[in-house]
Amino acid sequence: MMIALALLAAAAPTADAPVLSRTVEKGEMLSASDFTSAPLPFALARSATAPREAAGQEALRRLSAGNPVRVNDIAAPRVIRRGEAVTIALISGALRITASGRSLGDAARGQPVRVLNLSTNRTLDAVADRPGQVRMIGQ
Repeated sequence: MMIALALLAAAAPTADAPVLSRTVEKGEMLSASDFTSAPLPFALARSATAPREAAGQEALRRLSAGNPVRVNDIAAPRVIRRGEAVTIALISGALRITASGRSLGDAARGQPVRVLNLSTNRTLDAVADRPGQVRMIGQ
């Protein structure tokens, strides 16, 4: 029975696909140099993300060497992390008002994030602007 399974596995059609050349930990940034090519079964090869698309993305979980990277394994790098201190900015023309706050979630640049205004103790909807800074969503 074991010989039959080994023969079926060896006969499965394969295709060269990008796989990780090293283990990538959760939160690490990927680069094109983290990839190599290896033969994979067609089903796995089809779901593999190209190195150029994965470069600059952040791993959402630990990714093992020798495995393909799928779209659900990576995301745009977070510039705001839950619990960190942020500056909340409200900008309207030449007027700029800032306040201290705390992030209530993670967000990549341009993504919405809820923040707590430390002066008023109110929860606000904002957009991640850059590390440590969010801007108010226009009302």
